[in-house]
Amino acid sequence: MKWLLAAAFLAAAVAGNYLYPDVALLYRVLAIVALMLIGAGVAWTTSQGKAFQVLLKEANVERRKVVWPTRQETTQTTVMILVVVVVMSLLLWGLDSLLGWIVSSLIG
Repeated sequence: MKWLLAAAFLAAAVAGNYLYPDVALLYRVLAIVALMLIGAGVAWTTSQGKAFQVLLKEANVERRKVVWPTRQETTQTTVMILVVVVVMSLLLWGLDSLLGWIVSSLIG
């Protein structure tokens, strides 16, 4: 039932935007934001909404456990990636040129 109510608020926001084009844009935007927040609030109180709240809390706990790389590690990794990209591009260019030369000499 709550999901239907949340969907009704969303539908009211969309319908109101199309039915009242003569109303100032600011008022329409404020009405849409208000209706969407009310709909989200209703959806937040459902069992899936509460499960989503738990998921967000657990994700935040896991995010705090992440060890971010230092500036030096980030720079070294970026340089290594750039070197590999340049080397691979040169190898692929060389292989393409070689295969193109072989095919053109076979064709005539």
